[in-house]
Amino acid sequence: MRDELGDLSTFLVVAEERSFSRAAARLGTSQSAISNAVRRLETHLDIKLLARTTRSVSPTEAGEQLLGTLRPALGDIRQQLASLAQLRERPSGMVRITTSRHAAQTVLWPAVDAVLARYPEIQIELSIDGALTNIVADRFDAGVRLGESLEKDMIAVRIGPDLRMAVIGAPDYLAKHAPPKTPRDLIAHRCINLRMATRGNLYAWEFEKAGQTLNVRVEGSVIVNDSALAIEAALAGHGLACVIEDDDLRAHLASGRLVRLLADWCPPFAGHHLYYPDRRNLSPAFRVLLEELRARARQEGSQRREQTRTRM
Repeated sequence: MRDELGDLSTFLVVAEERSFSRAAARLGTSQSAISNAVRRLETHLDIKLLARTTRSVSPTEAGEQLLGTLRPALGDIRQQLASLAQLRERPSGMVRITTSRHAAQTVLWPAVDAVLARYPEIQIELSIDGALTNIVADRFDAGVRLGESLEKDMIAVRIGPDLRMAVIGAPDYLAKHAPPKTPRDLIAHRCINLRMATRGNLYAWEFEKAGQTLNVRVEGSVIVNDSALAIEAALAGHGLACVIEDDDLRAHLASGRLVRLLADWCPPFAGHHLYYPDRRNLSPAFRVLLEELRARARQEGSQRREQTRTRM
């Protein structure tokens, strides 16, 4: 079938040029190769397609009928091939990513917004899910999770800075309850529990100081599965919460609506990573988003280093 398509294309060029030599020059091959291709096609169809004289070549009646079909058909093929080349040069298509809400809001969305502004042909689906999704089975291109939650057989690219947990409480609550001085003091407090989507159990608050690690299981009247709700519950005075520090939380702390506790027990840990199964055959659309995320991570890292030098 491949040889037939090649022979048909060669026949069309010979018919358009009305010359075997000009057709050979146009296709960048030898005149004998052109003659063999046309002869092979005529033998296969068992009909003469070109009338040959010493000075000219012209289609026979059968050849004209075949040309009437070939011209639009091969024209459509060339147009489609050109469109495919444009797709390669101009990224388009769907990119599906599973992510936590925190990663989507703080890291992913700014990059997605920038990519879509430059490449409107790209579609990006963000699926918010706290569980560890099987991206291969569920047909996601990639996932975003904390560095400590990544599967070992995945390629991981860091796209966000180190993060810290923060134990927080409202001033009204702390006016009635003595602030904890160590993580063990949390046992005497009402705390807002966070149910983990990955395993379904309640999150044991994790602490570390001077090489000592400590996990504390807390009690309280509120259980949520979303950090934003935990912050709202803390603002309402329902107890202490332990959540990832971000810009929204820092705004509450700066305004005095919330107070941070046990900061010296909450060291930084690995932030958000993009993970995917294979370096090969990445779509142009995915590569564009990946490079945008990498560039933003590099820029943020440079800004943080500059801020550190300035403070010193």
